[in-house]
Amino acid sequence: MVKAIRVHEPGSAEVLIYEDIELPSPGEGQVQIRHRAIGVNFIDIYRRTGAYPADYPFIPGHEAAGEVVAVGAGVKDFVEGDRVAYVGPLGGYSAMRNIAAGDLLRLPKSLTFSQGAVAMLKGLTAQYLLRRTFRVKAGHRVLVHAGAGGTGQLLCQWASALGAKVIATVGSKEKIEIARKAGARDIILYSEENFVDRVRDITHGKLCDVVYDGVGRATFPASLDCLRPMGMFVSFGSASGPIEAFDLGLLTLKGSLYVTRPSLFSYIARRKDYENMAEDLFRAIKRGHVVIEEPQSFPLSEARLVHEALESRRTSGAMVLVP
Repeated sequence: MVKAIRVHEPGSAEVLIYEDIELPSPGEGQVQIRHRAIGVNFIDIYRRTGAYPADYPFIPGHEAAGEVVAVGAGVKDFVEGDRVAYVGPLGGYSAMRNIAAGDLLRLPKSLTFSQGAVAMLKGLTAQYLLRRTFRVKAGHRVLVHAGAGGTGQLLCQWASALGAKVIATVGSKEKIEIARKAGARDIILYSEENFVDRVRDITHGKLCDVVYDGVGRATFPASLDCLRPMGMFVSFGSASGPIEAFDLGLLTLKGSLYVTRPSLFSYIARRKDYENMAEDLFRAIKRGHVVIEEPQSFPLSEARLVHEALESRRTSGAMVLVP
């Protein structure tokens, strides 16, 4: 028996139940790992509330890091004792789990388990957003909403290292310095300022090449007014609620804009892409272009409190659960 958090029905953080589960030996092609740190992300909240469907009961969590403790038949790439990390199928909120070997990556020795756990989903999200969805280059004007958040900080860091002019929005005065330290050249306190007007002022009317938005309903459709003609709006999350259906003609009126709603899991569906993206991320970390700070740590048993804090958007930076 191992400890895990399970969800038996959709609802508030109260449905996160800390309980014992049975864990069989790893099956063919599987690896059994002992989690040392488990990443916490907004997608976990979407799963818990039922916004993203799952079969009940389920164990939340899509990213973690730990050690291999056993391997199933046919596994050749991993052995007991290997340090690994992953972003993959549900099952992360547990002391131990079985997972397909193809979902695992070797964790560089330069990263702690906690850093590895939060580097996966957020780091690879930043990678595909900046390097594949819209390939950011020197001179591009980039707007990052929630620039003090876990993914927001990585986007600011990496985009700045690529030579982009980064503008970030934040929700409180306390978060201004966090976004600035992450590399944002200009910070907009959107709770007190009109971010569209400020973007116009900052760019002298040239507007932005791309907007990265993990906020959702609260920043749309105003974000479209921050884009130059034929610019791209990238919606990769909905912390304030999902963006509702809108008239596509709006994109024509605002300058033949592009809008996309990508998912990390589409980008890592092929093993080779997964490996290449991770290699690019780890290279950026090694060069100092991306800094993975030690995240805030909480016991796995306190998952409810962590969800409540994240859901209320009171947090900054990344958080992990520790079994």
